[in-house]
Amino acid sequence: FFCQHCQNYQISQYPHMNAGEIAGSLRSPEQVVAAAEKSGCRSISYTYVEPTIFYEFARDCMELAHGRGLANLFVSNGYMTAECSRDLAPLLDGINIDIKSFSEEFYRTVCKASLQPVLDTVRLLRELGVWVEVTTLLIPGLNDTAEELAGIASFLYSVDPAIPWHVTGFHPTYKMLDREATSAASLRMARQIGLDAGLRFVYQGNVRSGDGENTLCPSCHTELIFRTGFTLHSNRLKDGRCPECGEGIEGVWQFPLHDARRSE
Repeated sequence: FFCQHCQNYQISQYPHMNAGEIAGSLRSPEQVVAAAEKSGCRSISYTYVEPTIFYEFARDCMELAHGRGLANLFVSNGYMTAECSRDLAPLLDGINIDIKSFSEEFYRTVCKASLQPVLDTVRLLRELGVWVEVTTLLIPGLNDTAEELAGIASFLYSVDPAIPWHVTGFHPTYKMLDREATSAASLRMARQIGLDAGLRFVYQGNVRSGDGENTLCPSCHTELIFRTGFTLHSNRLKDGRCPECGEGIEGVWQFPLHDARRSE
């Protein structure tokens, strides 16, 4: 991918910007997992540089992490083969995949990639039992029409209505400095489109906009998990269920994650 709006282009595009140089520090899988254990982590997230780029190293880390009771999470563009997805699934406890747009033209011109493989990955990993969440960054004038957002929501509903959809705010950066930041109103519209399509959990991110970060019971609408940014203020779930009506709330609520991928 060569996204014109990449929000961490200093990392993802570093070799392009520095004559092919690969920056970083040499580490072994044992060192990575040991660092996680020393820090008291319960999971390892493979992210910022697309993890399928260093898949062999990530896989070695993941096998070792599972053996030590740690969970594995990917943050990914979802651009992988079915063979990769099937190889990955037994070691993966959760993945957040970007659906950057519902337009092939957008993927070709803005990201230098293609949409369909991403959709195929979302569907296959969910079928394989991996907990999948999806993020869409709303870029004013490029991928934020009601029609396009409804297309994404409809696709996710067809895969699993319980897939959480994160609609997040864009900020001008990298090669896309000519666009305004996403408004809170646009995020609220996107969230409502997702809910109207039947998705059970739709969240607003990157822009503070009311209660769009919180988890509500899809049945009785009780506030279950209260968040602000990266801060968790309260979690009222009882064994993965709403304490008011008993509705099962899909998600991963136990550790180690690979022993309890989904509580319903």
